[in-house]
Amino acid sequence: MHEIKVTVNGQVRGCDGVNPNTRLLDWLRSEGLTGSKEGCAEGECGACAVLVARPDGTDRSRWTSVNACLPPALAFDGQEIITAEGLGTAPSPNVKEELHPVQREMADRGGSQCGYCTPGFVCSMAAEFYRPERVASGSGNTVSGNTVQASAEAPNEEHETDHECGPNGFDLHSLSGNLCRCTGYRPIRDAAYALGAPTETDPLLQRQDSPAPAAVHTQTTVDGAQFLRPQTMEELFERLAQNPEAKLVAGATDLGVEVNIRHTRPPLALAIDRLEPLRELRIGSDLIEIGAALTLTEIERELNGKVPLLAQLFPQFASRLIRNAASFGGNLGTGSPIGDSAPALLALNASLVLASKNGERTVPLSEYFTGYRQTVKQPGEIIRTVQIPLPLAEKTAFYKIAKRRFDDISSVAIGIAMQLDEGTITSIQIGLGGVAATPIRAQKAEQVLLGKQWTPEVAAEAAAAMATEGTPIDDFRASSKYRSTMLGQVMLKFYAETQSANTLEVSK
Repeated sequence: MHEIKVTVNGQVRGCDGVNPNTRLLDWLRSEGLTGSKEGCAEGECGACAVLVARPDGTDRSRWTSVNACLPPALAFDGQEIITAEGLGTAPSPNVKEELHPVQREMADRGGSQCGYCTPGFVCSMAAEFYRPERVASGSGNTVSGNTVQASAEAPNEEHETDHECGPNGFDLHSLSGNLCRCTGYRPIRDAAYALGAPTETDPLLQRQDSPAPAAVHTQTTVDGAQFLRPQTMEELFERLAQNPEAKLVAGATDLGVEVNIRHTRPPLALAIDRLEPLRELRIGSDLIEIGAALTLTEIERELNGKVPLLAQLFPQFASRLIRNAASFGGNLGTGSPIGDSAPALLALNASLVLASKNGERTVPLSEYFTGYRQTVKQPGEIIRTVQIPLPLAEKTAFYKIAKRRFDDISSVAIGIAMQLDEGTITSIQIGLGGVAATPIRAQKAEQVLLGKQWTPEVAAEAAAAMATEGTPIDDFRASSKYRSTMLGQVMLKFYAETQSANTLEVSK
């Protein structure tokens, strides 16, 4: 047993005696750090955002923004956190605290009214401010101390035509998980686009040149609830064999909601997010293997567009705050029929490697789901790896139908992967979410398409078949009729987009 402690804003704070079900946000506020706010308690509004030092390779770290309202505080044992209070600096006792460049721009450009959401926005903006790729690309702005002047005359050419990426390389999608209901987003965007590069003496920038803290073997029991971070897979499997009902904690983007909204109190939580065998990504000659505990942001960064279908999925999956914590293992492990990763991975013909104390087995994802939130996973088993066979299909797309463009739950989600040979469809996989009790393959549409020429008539026939797939229901997100209609429309849209792509290729 060791003393549980977290470094917050450079100060080590003890966590002994903290209940394993206490969220990071609640613990921070109990420590007097009330800048982080609780808005939705579901990871949707971003008012609770903080920065965490996460690994960036073996010898560097990067400041990563996460929702503090979802993960347990004990999951950060031995880790480093920065809250909005820790961004500014106080050079000497009698000198007024200096604002961080992000805070200064938000203040100067009117990016805050009531201020409730502002600390969360500031933390998400700071993560983007320090993003190594943005810093390395150059901002086109000048920085003097903590004063930043935007140079509109010197935009970054790479992003000059991207209306959601500023002339300083600031990716506006980094704020997709932060909501504001009174300020209006234009001044917040203006503040983001005015940021220059961090100064070389910036301590938070310099911190990224050192490794992130290693995972700590945390083990504690408080008020009958246990929290354990296993050091090895063998220890994990042994604990699961003894306690098959234990909850696995990676990003806690699902479990955190259960604790906050449904008042679930797991008697045992096993943290698996830093177990190295679950964090490997390999690209072989015939297979891509993705560790179940890698965050979606880490997967996106490492694949770097090598799987176009996933490259389309990632920006539409919840928000950057959520993707910084969520994993394929967690999204598939819940068995939810509206998890966005399942339709995309079904289209990619993915399989899951399930592991336990008794060994491993490989299950096609199309055979993994057995009922509403039910799967073939046995007690004591975990998802170790997601496998995607190579080569990839030539034509792929991911479509998400939701009430909001980002940071929303799907009404319908569709993944399509099609291989053509001289215009004939030689392979077709279509994954659907939100139209049945489980994610499913669109078998009727696939049967219509396979072996046919990819023509408007065949696309229309497949659209009609697709509209009859599944057993969609009426709920507050969409009616069953709307869902069925969208299935058919997506197939027609896919045809139009593939023809447009062909035209562009010919013109080149």
